[in-house]
Amino acid sequence: MRNQVPEPTLRRLPGYLFFLEKVREDGVLNVSAPTIGKALKCDPTQVVKDLSVTGIKGKPRVGYNTYELCHALEEYLGFNRLNEAFLVGAGNLGSALMAYQEHQTLGIKIIAAFDVNKDKIGQHIGGTHVLEYNKLFHLSNRLDVKIAILTTPNNVAQDVAEDLVNCGVKAIWNFTHTNLVLPEDIIVQNTSMSSFAAVLLSRLNDSEN
Repeated sequence: MRNQVPEPTLRRLPGYLFFLEKVREDGVLNVSAPTIGKALKCDPTQVVKDLSVTGIKGKPRVGYNTYELCHALEEYLGFNRLNEAFLVGAGNLGSALMAYQEHQTLGIKIIAAFDVNKDKIGQHIGGTHVLEYNKLFHLSNRLDVKIAILTTPNNVAQDVAEDLVNCGVKAIWNFTHTNLVLPEDIIVQNTSMSSFAAVLLSRLNDSEN
């Protein structure tokens, strides 16, 4: 079992990967930590420390092999394999996430979405079929899906999360504002759009004053 990596490091790793993919496409074979740091506005020492979690080390005066490091980052992040997921809540945000996966894979593939809205049920969004919510229970008996994306209204999020856990889900990407109360062995990653917006607007306001 790999050592626990600080969350800030995990948040930075995809940025390194996307940068490296770009320079690799440009034909760059080797890239140094200072070059990566300058491009991403990171301290080179932090870059070296972050990338060390992959087990890849740069060579003095040469740097990192871009192909080798891209592969190591993809492997470490799990982006090189597809982890199947359910999505519950096919509203605006849920639909956007389904549409996004047509163009960019992040190691998670939404194989089915569920909703109670009859206008949504039966649609295909980003190649994903939206099913009636009650079919979640039947489908989970046949498919060993461990990840769920929660984009429901806040007032039903807790109940839906409990249903997902009962269906065998072990990790929930929670886009609602609800503080989910679930068994300790369930992994919950909260992604608050309002929090991101608050930080963005606050920084904009600071820059203008």
